[in-house]
Amino acid sequence: MDPELKRQLEEIHALTKDNHRMLRAIRRDQWLGFIGRVIVWIIVLALPLYLYQQYLQPFVSKFSSAPGATTTGPFGFPTSAQMEKLINSFKAAGL
Repeated sequence: MDPELKRQLEEIHALTKDNHRMLRAIRRDQWLGFIGRVIVWIIVLALPLYLYQQYLQPFVSKFSSAPGATTTGPFGFPTSAQMEKLINSFKAAGL
């Protein structure tokens, strides 16, 4: 085989190996980025629900006069009468 042709063939082979290595690294980084984005969005969407359940649920449950009763305000918010009742109960408790 011609030495020049053999050198070119070896150079092409080395470039092909390098290209393959870079493509695999790019694909691996894409997968890790995708998994990272999924984890971030799960946290972004689940964290407010968790915080609501842990910290705000006890206060929201005080708005209802009876257990299981629903609020009558728009979008499920308490009415002004219910807010007054809650404020008066906090004042009476000395908080």
